[in-house]
Amino acid sequence: MSTSIPASLVISQPSLAPSRRENDASLMRGFKRMLNKELLHFSESSKSGNQISEYICSTFLDKTQELDLPSLRVDDNENKSPLRKPRPAPTPAGPTPGSTMSQISGIKKPLPHANSFSMEKVPKLGVETPYEVELTKALNLDVWGLDIFKVDELSNGRPLTVVTYSILQKRNLLAAFKISPKTMVNFLMTLEDHYLKTVPYHNRAHAADVTQSIHVLLKTQALESVFTNLEVLAAVFAGAIHDVDHPGLTNQYLINTGSELAIMYNDESVLENHHLAVAFKLLQDPNLDIFANFTKKQRTTLRKMVIDMVLATDMSKHMSLLADLKTMVETKKVAGSGVLLLDNYTDRIQVLQNLVHCADLSNPTKPLALYQLWVDRIIEEFFLQGDKEREQGLEISPMCDRHNATIEKSQVGFIEYIVHPLWETWGDLVHPDAQEMLDILEDNRNYFLTQIPASPTSSQSGVNELRETDAEAPDAAGGAEAAAAVGIEGIEEESEPPTPGASGPDAHKVETMATVSTVRGSGGGEQQHVRVQITVGDAESFDSPSSPQSRQQSHEEDPSEGSPV
Repeated sequence: MSTSIPASLVISQPSLAPSRRENDASLMRGFKRMLNKELLHFSESSKSGNQISEYICSTFLDKTQELDLPSLRVDDNENKSPLRKPRPAPTPAGPTPGSTMSQISGIKKPLPHANSFSMEKVPKLGVETPYEVELTKALNLDVWGLDIFKVDELSNGRPLTVVTYSILQKRNLLAAFKISPKTMVNFLMTLEDHYLKTVPYHNRAHAADVTQSIHVLLKTQALESVFTNLEVLAAVFAGAIHDVDHPGLTNQYLINTGSELAIMYNDESVLENHHLAVAFKLLQDPNLDIFANFTKKQRTTLRKMVIDMVLATDMSKHMSLLADLKTMVETKKVAGSGVLLLDNYTDRIQVLQNLVHCADLSNPTKPLALYQLWVDRIIEEFFLQGDKEREQGLEISPMCDRHNATIEKSQVGFIEYIVHPLWETWGDLVHPDAQEMLDILEDNRNYFLTQIPASPTSSQSGVNELRETDAEAPDAAGGAEAAAAVGIEGIEEESEPPTPGASGPDAHKVETMATVSTVRGSGGGEQQHVRVQITVGDAESFDSPSSPQSRQQSHEEDPSEGSPV
């Protein structure tokens, strides 16, 4: 597919080697440098561009290796400065002080849902509704772009129960594992009750949407018959529980405010750990234990897979997941029928983790009308957090200030730098089964691009920089050098350039090629477009960004990588 998306993430990696684990740190530094340079024109162009860059960096990069060490030098100026008025201490998020740490917060007393049916038999779709006929017609489980909002309305606010129960029945998983339909419905309704209705985005509708998306992705031809029933059940279950009891606040907010959850989970994947704890705590109730008939081995295996999948929904793990997925794409083994060959747990869970991650980031790949509804909801959730931060005297997180938001531009950046690289790589893995999603993604990106308000300073505005034509004239390269000299908050910049001929753990280096093109915008003014292409690969292939070879490669399509982004 020829795409107009200017952000380029063409990443090459060598075949798997015994030292793969040792190269992780170097590889992640490469990804950080890549984002640094990719987002440079975004952040420098305008205040809104910088805000979007900060959001992407703070959300999709793991900062665990970016701790600042205390300086041994005493700053005399700091000692001489007048006393500043201290900020008010933030109110800890989560349960009220005094609640015991041994208790898992958010657990409610389960209601006897399964016993409340007017008939002894469990309803066809798991819930009783006067709109069963209409709901049955609307519930196109195998279709990408199911209108989950309509399902929510027709099911009396039970989209998660309807979708998950129907998927399990369709796949015959209840019978395969001797799971009681009543117990399953009881569990699903109780689980659904633990999704907060007051949260605009991370609620039961989102959980249902992700679960249905997982079901569709599992049906792709390349994955047909690859996974066992237990693995499929684990993936569907992971989708259903992956955001349960989400407070509508980010991990970073919970950490910054010293919440009980952050303390309990040591600031590591705080919400994801909490979602898992709540879900497995519910299973301890005999009336909700859907895995009662499992063997000990089945139960242990499923629990491990679910934990691995849900923890992978922590968006700060995005770059690591993408790097692993790209490596798998370039070394994938395919049977004669085109089905993937995954012969060990690491490879199998890696595909499932990325599948769930793709489903979790699938809104931009859905029909525009649905995508816009999801955008409205996530933006409102961000704004509500920003309101809390303002009230508490905290610095307002990127994209959370309702008085300074650039929604359209943020969606274009989100697609270009996060969603498209992920989905394009997934598309390479299951080619050609993700083409529909990629086509919709491009259409949605182009729509939001046209909605970006025009700026009076078209020659310097990052907004208009995004609205350039697809024409690229070969011009002098130099954007990469400028990008390397400027750091974006949250990005770790390497102090030394890659050394040709290097080997060993540091052999993964970053090749940067930049092309500066001058194009004429719709308003008649000239705009400069810096197109940066980064390749993570062996140091031997490193070329100077300003070399003629680099400038030529930035415009050529690599047959092994598909169409450049």
